[in-house]
Amino acid sequence: MSPEAKPADESNPTLHEKLLDSLHDGVYFVDKDRTILYWNQGAEHLTGYAAAEVVGKHCFDNILAHVSDEGCELCLNGCPLAATIADGERRENEVYLRHKLGHRVPVSVRCAPIFDAHGSIVGAVEIFSDVTVKKNIERRVGELENLAFLDALTGVPNRRYVELKVNQAIQEVVMFGRAVGLLMFDVDHFKLVNDEHGHEIGDEALRAVCNTVTHNLRSGDTLGRWGGEEFLAIVVDVTPAGLAAFADRCRMLIAESAIQVAQGHLRVTVSVGATLMKADDTEQSAIKRADELMYQSKSAGRNQITVG
Repeated sequence: MSPEAKPADESNPTLHEKLLDSLHDGVYFVDKDRTILYWNQGAEHLTGYAAAEVVGKHCFDNILAHVSDEGCELCLNGCPLAATIADGERRENEVYLRHKLGHRVPVSVRCAPIFDAHGSIVGAVEIFSDVTVKKNIERRVGELENLAFLDALTGVPNRRYVELKVNQAIQEVVMFGRAVGLLMFDVDHFKLVNDEHGHEIGDEALRAVCNTVTHNLRSGDTLGRWGGEEFLAIVVDVTPAGLAAFADRCRMLIAESAIQVAQGHLRVTVSVGATLMKADDTEQSAIKRADELMYQSKSAGRNQITVG
């Protein structure tokens, strides 16, 4: 399909569209004005947006609100598609898109120019792939469901399971000298969210926070709901600098996420306390230290991280 072509009738897709829809990757085309002309089923699955919701709009309408590791809004400043249309160069990058449900998903993005028969650039194509450890997450969820270790609201491990994992992590620190980080997340002003928008929206906000963090965990890491709006993450084989970077990246991505409400979009932030477990820690002492560091973040103005 060339950028000049209109999306085919869904009841009679072309061979090319059938082939593109068979991909797990998201694929979409834009013209030189960055108008979206085609959106495959992989893009629908990865983003939650149907083709009818995006075709005809511009990528700079910030539908997916791509952000970099540093929090730069690429759709507004630094769009790889715009750069590829301008210079004809292919580009690859890893960014974070915002799913229709509000959470952030890390994706690998590849952009390439589209040329007409005369060799002139008439648009560009973007292909993006989910780079989370999806298979490991699905396996873990199945195990937790069988053991009744899953939080019913958010779908992440519950407090009972987190306690077991903290004790296991301490044993690995003692026996093998493994570097394990513990992070306490608390959603800022969560009571205000419930009071102003209702508990159903509050529940969606909690799920968006969980989904954002979960999509950025590695296969050996764990996020669980500690209680209310508090969540505990265990990250393995991490340096002090790596722990701080992970905590701040999660904080930033949560702040850049949003859920749809009647008034538009609702954003929430988190305060984070992060610490490395010690050989003389108990479950209680490690969690208490992370909790105290989290409260230091709240005292410092919220939407902060404190590492200690």
